[in-house]
Amino acid sequence: MTYLEEIAAAEATKSQFGAPWASIDAEAVARMRVQNRFQTGLDIAKYTAAIMREDMSAYDADPSKYTQSLGCWHGFIGQQKMISIKKHFGTTKRSYLYLSGWMVAALRSEFGPLPDQSMHEKTSVPALIEELYTFLRQADQRELGMMFRDLDAARKSGNELEAKRIEVAIDKHETHVVPIIADIDAGFGNAEATYLLAKKMIEAGACALQIENQVSDEKQCGHQDGKVTVPHEDFLAKIRACRYAFMELGVEDGVIVTRTDSLGAGLTKQIAYSKEPGDLGDQYNSFLDCEEVSLDDLTSSDVVIKRDGKLMRPKRLPSNLYQFREGTGQDRCVLDSITSLQAGADLLWIETEKPHIGQIKAMMDRVREVVPNAKLVYNNSPSFNWTLNFRQQVFDAWEEAGKDVSAYDRANLMSVDYDETDLAAEADERIRTFQADSSREAGIFHHLITLPTYHTAALSTDNLAKEYFGDQGMLGYVEGVQRREIRQGIACVRHQNMAGSDIGDDHKEYFAGEAALKAAGEDNTMNQFG
Repeated sequence: MTYLEEIAAAEATKSQFGAPWASIDAEAVARMRVQNRFQTGLDIAKYTAAIMREDMSAYDADPSKYTQSLGCWHGFIGQQKMISIKKHFGTTKRSYLYLSGWMVAALRSEFGPLPDQSMHEKTSVPALIEELYTFLRQADQRELGMMFRDLDAARKSGNELEAKRIEVAIDKHETHVVPIIADIDAGFGNAEATYLLAKKMIEAGACALQIENQVSDEKQCGHQDGKVTVPHEDFLAKIRACRYAFMELGVEDGVIVTRTDSLGAGLTKQIAYSKEPGDLGDQYNSFLDCEEVSLDDLTSSDVVIKRDGKLMRPKRLPSNLYQFREGTGQDRCVLDSITSLQAGADLLWIETEKPHIGQIKAMMDRVREVVPNAKLVYNNSPSFNWTLNFRQQVFDAWEEAGKDVSAYDRANLMSVDYDETDLAAEADERIRTFQADSSREAGIFHHLITLPTYHTAALSTDNLAKEYFGDQGMLGYVEGVQRREIRQGIACVRHQNMAGSDIGDDHKEYFAGEAALKAAGEDNTMNQFG
């Protein structure tokens, strides 16, 4: 309904109940309804799933229409991102949020900082989803509340044209609520555990779940060593568990992102079950690093498989893990990706050790031979040294093209001495265009940075501490923070307003009328910021 229709509906309800409801202001009711567009997390999941599906179709038609997100670990961080995006670009279209399991482990666990090994409480993930959407909905309340105040001022001054313009703007208000791609790690247990956690995440508002093919109890960060994958059938069961959770809750178009860590994972915990040569289990086992043996070579604890008519003993480590043959990572990633898509996944995530378009494209070209519309979610990870990687890529390209690179030391290209060179400039340009180039060439639908605000919080805090506790004293805060907030129009400079003080004042007036004790009087120091 439009704003005016909401007022009319509230008036009709008042009339229905008669005199006891006479003190209820129908327009105040309408305002509260408009400010609370989403009643439940499932409302949000259904709304945002439709957005992602629309964006995926748009990308299929035009790869320049890729999507982006930034990782967040607190509702306030997610809220400020979307407020900033609306301020600078006028819309939240194709802008998402990413919920990073790494940051949940490092920043949200009751155990304190933890490595990314699924040791944190799994309930903290749906709790963060709910928190993020609470803050995004509050951003809507705040923005609409300011529009209502402008509407009242226009009416009071008799400016009917301006009042009508604001009413139309209220009806066209774009919500800060956007899709969240939420990290469910390796599912925190078996398929049933995955299903139960997926339900909690969806009920909190998640329209997209990202799950990886590592062993739950051996899970490692995708950019660390020691990763252990599971046979395909184990992983496919968890994909189906997520789909069942979406469908049970009525979010039929929920999005499943399947991540393969096989490029950097050289180990498996178990040998896959195989019924016949060439089936999925046999394909998984074909990558095992084995040695041919005879019955006389076997010990009591040996496990053997049959390959090409030969008895083969997979190499097993003291940890009881089996290792894959070196150089099979890309082949395993391609097989993982194809089987995931064929089992109902919507998007892929291939965790790489460097941001290299050629490497990503080589794997995606093979996947797309089987599934033509395959699309990637790609981690533009802070675990990569982007400066060094791209300078080395330019160095190698120049060298291959016969260009003189004698002025550069490839092993030392991170040096500040190279910052103003032509090589550094070309590398920076490749970094700038990496997302557009890789989306066009390598099928990347969504680009995310997993841990950006972990690093920005540390950097800004370091800068403030250096100035404030040093010679600059209070000027360190005023010049480095507050004055910049004012000059850049950062809404948070009026932190009372951002925290909901004006929303509370509106409610006080609805509830108590002229007797309301409001905070936004002339003595409120926030008035100093206009």
